[in-house]
Formats: sequence, C-alpha cells, structure tokens
Amino acid sequence: MNSRIISNGILRALAIIIGIAALLYFLYKIQSVIVYIAIASVISLIGLPIVRFLRTKLKFKNTIAVVTTMVVLIALLIGLVRMFIPLIIEQGHNLSLLNIEELQGNVEDLYLQLTEYFGINTLDVEQSFKESNLLSKLDYSVIPNFLNSVVSGFGSFSIGLFSVIFIAFFLLKDSQLLEQGILVFVPDNKETRSKKSFEKIKTLLSRYFVGLIFQILILFVIYTIVLLIFGVKNAIVIAFLCALLNLIPYVGPLVGGALMLTLTMSSFLGASFSEVILPKTIYVMIGFVIGQLVDNFFSQPFIFSKSVKSHPLEIFLIIIISGILFGVVGMIVAVPAYTAIKVILKEFLSENKIVKQLTKDL
Repeated sequence: MNSRIISNGILRALAIIIGIAALLYFLYKIQSVIVYIAIASVISLIGLPIVRFLRTKLKFKNTIAVVTTMVVLIALLIGLVRMFIPLIIEQGHNLSLLNIEELQGNVEDLYLQLTEYFGINTLDVEQSFKESNLLSKLDYSVIPNFLNSVVSGFGSFSIGLFSVIFIAFFLLKDSQLLEQGILVFVPDNKETRSKKSFEKIKTLLSRYFVGLIFQILILFVIYTIVLLIFGVKNAIVIAFLCALLNLIPYVGPLVGGALMLTLTMSSFLGASFSEVILPKTIYVMIGFVIGQLVDNFFSQPFIFSKSVKSHPLEIFLIIIISGILFGVVGMIVAVPAYTAIKVILKEFLSENKIVKQLTKDL
C-alpha cells in the first residue's frame, strides 16, 4: 500500500514537472504573440482615457470612440515615422556621396584639436592616424547586409504591427476581454476580489503610461529648444531619441547624454574646437543636465505620486533591485509590475501589517 502511494506520488510529481516544462516550452514558442499582447495592452491603457473622454463628454458610442482613438494613435505613429524618414533619406544620400578620405581627415582634425586643447602628450598623433587607416579598414559590405536585413524584416514588422493594432482595438472595444481571459484561471470564491484588483490596476497603469508620455514630451521640448538655440543639425530627431531613451531608468539618461554629446560634436566637424565645438557642446550638455534636473525633481516624482501612488524612494529601490535581477528589461517593467503586485496584495492581504504600510495610499 505504501509503495503504491509512493509510486502514485512520484508519477504525479513527474506529470506536474512535464506539464510545467510543456507549458514553458509552449510560451517560449509563442513569445512573439505574448509580446504583441503586451504591447497592445500598453496601447489600450494609453488610449483608455481618450475612449472614456469621448464616451462621457462627447457622448460617442463605444465602437466609434474606439475607432476614433485608434485613428488618433495611428496618426501619431505615422507622424513619428514621417519625422524620421527625411533624416534616413538624407543620411542615405550622404552615405552614397561619402568621401571617406575627407571624413577621415575631419575625424583626425577633431582628435588633434582635442588633444592639443587639453594638452594631452602624444607622439606624432597625426602620423599614427594616417598609418592606422581606421576608416579604410571598415568592411563596407556591412551596410548592404544591414539594408538587406531591414528589407527582409519589413514583412515580419508589418505582421507584428497589424497584430498589435488588431489586438489593441478589441482590448479597447471590450475592456473586460483580457480580464475575463485571466479570470478563467481564478477560483470562483476569489473572482470578485480579482475583478476589483484588475479595475484598480487598469486605472493606475493607464494614468502611469499617460504620465510617461507627458514626461517624454517635457524633455523633448527642453532638448529641442537647447539644440535649436545652438544650431545642432537634426535637432528635433536628436531631442526625440534622447527623450525616448529616458524611459529606461538611470541607464537611458546616460546613453542619451552620450548620444547628444557625440551628435553635437559631429554637427560641427571642421570648425575650430576651442572656439566652436567645445563651447557649443558644453552649453548643450548644460541644457541636457537642466532637462534631467527638471525630470528628476519635478516630472518623475509627480508622475509616481499621482499615477501609481508610490514614494519616489520606494520606486528607486524597486527599479534598482529589478535591474540587478533582470537587467534593463526589469528596470523598464519594474514600476508597472510593482504597482500591480501592490494592488493585488491590498485586495487579498489587506490585514497584513507590511502590506497595509505599503498600500496605505492606494
């Protein structure tokens, strides 16, 4: 009897392990679909306030409100793409007419001015550059291969874009659709609490993602003004890229600063380093720092306190821990995931002392 119970236990454990492994393998194979659903969910959360405004204030019917919202979001996407297309075409044209020797001379000249201005002790730097022929050693087949990869991946991108738009439309049209799908796996006695949690999570995350858009917009305006004042080429595109990178906590601003520094200096290649390049770069970076100060001491605290109702120190620790455990992706999803966990804990463990302290503002 005991041996039969042990055997059944072992078989049951093996079946559970095999089932979990099969489920993980299945999720791995459909990871692209999961990404589509995740992106569509974020879009639906961003569009949710627009749908509610159209339905409550302008008395639109649900379907018309959803269609209007999707048109607005798609129009914004097209506008962003149209903003980058001229830059890409211009850079492609410049690449086709690129004089490698002239570019190499400009880079060498910039480096020589840099070392001379800061008094760096070098031994025949110019001769070393000419002997190295760094640019002449580049494998120019990389560019055609990259373009071929872009063209071949366009089909997959088109399918993904259509899938995201399609899923987002129905998530907006039936806001309970995703919730009902998850509730299938929730026991009946916990369904009511789960519904309350989902509604709270949806509201908080919707406000959070809309807040992030305003955060990016504020940085974009500051960066654009600074770059335009000092005559940096492609100021709008550079400002948008640096503002967008700010979505990655702590790492993004560093990358954005390095990008702005590099593109600012490259905009004035051939000019005097001490009279033009260095002063303009310093002023641009001062503007970048001002933008970061505004973001760190105004935008972010306001967004976190008003949208997800968490203390900035609390958010800082969560982002750092998530970054250590899961890398950059963990840092990006840390705030939404932490907010969802807090709402669920408050609903199901509201009497716990720790939970009560963490969720007192929810």
